[in-house]
Amino acid sequence: MPRISAKSALMRLRLYIAGSAPNSVRAVVNARAICEQHFPSAYELEVVDLLDSPERALADGIIVTPTLLKLAPRPTQRIIGNLSDTEQVLMALVGTDRRHE
Repeated sequence: MPRISAKSALMRLRLYIAGSAPNSVRAVVNARAICEQHFPSAYELEVVDLLDSPERALADGIIVTPTLLKLAPRPTQRIIGNLSDTEQVLMALVGTDRRHE
């Protein structure tokens, strides 16, 4: 699978989690793995724990965790769940079906 070059637009992501709930822990691990494999040196991943910062979740309209927000490049996207389906996550982030590349 091809990787996104560092010359591409920076992928800015924010992952909302709920403490150490199993799906939250899986989502953090999966998000970091996807970013390192597909956007090396071209991403920022911010993890926000709703238990520590509920006001941030309200500001972004987050009502379910884990939720990954793609902030940049546009368009923004929301991906809900533990991010275990890498292909679905990539389709949401980059807008293409990477299985056929």
